[in-house]
Amino acid sequence: MDAFFEILKYTIPALIVFAVVYLMLRKYMQVEYSRRKYLLYKESQKTTLPIRLTAYERIVLFLERISPDSLLVRIQDGSMNSLQFHSALLTAIRSEYEHNVAQQVYISEEAWNVVKNAKENIVQLINACAAQVSPQDSSYDLAKLILSTYEQNSDSPTMAAIAFLKNEIKNYFA
Repeated sequence: MDAFFEILKYTIPALIVFAVVYLMLRKYMQVEYSRRKYLLYKESQKTTLPIRLTAYERIVLFLERISPDSLLVRIQDGSMNSLQFHSALLTAIRSEYEHNVAQQVYISEEAWNVVKNAKENIVQLINACAAQVSPQDSSYDLAKLILSTYEQNSDSPTMAAIAFLKNEIKNYFA
């Protein structure tokens, strides 16, 4: 029995020391892991932040280019009738969208949904206005109707999307 107590006399303090060292090392490793993770995040930000900002710039440019006041001026051709003009407008929007679709990798999913909704709203506006004019009417008639309808909306889908993107970009610097 004395041998058992003699063993316990050495084992219990050793176990206590082991537990304390284990807990201290565990805490140290957690802190070290967090520090390394932060450093890795910081290092990756040096690379990804410029790419993300470029993506946001391209998406804002896309939204500006599909905005009716910009799009109509760029596509307008006096020799087209409203049917041809309608087709040219939708082709231009589709082309711009396809050119910038890869940017969704670098922006948030919510931001990309806002951009897609803005594009769809512009397409719906153009389609609704095209349905109100005769296919043989002048492209100027369709352009005037699109612009007047677009300006009647107090909240432009492209401007709302741009404002959303600007607000999201501010979060990177806050």
